[in-house]
Amino acid sequence: MNLSILLGMIGGWQIAIIVLVILLLFGGKKIPELMRGLGRGVKEFKDGIGGENEEEKKADDGKEIK
Repeated sequence: MNLSILLGMIGGWQIAIIVLVILLLFGGKKIPELMRGLGRGVKEFKDGIGGENEEEKKADDGKEIK
């Protein structure tokens, strides 16, 4: 299913219910810790993708053109 279609189907009430369920499951004190962990994961993912590109550039710079 296309993400934009899914997001178009979700309204304000649905988002409020999802937030309420998350609060009930994890509690207010646990939410910031979960978000911090999610942020670290996204940052590491972006760094990993960027790191591959930097390694490719370094490898290309090291080659001699004949």
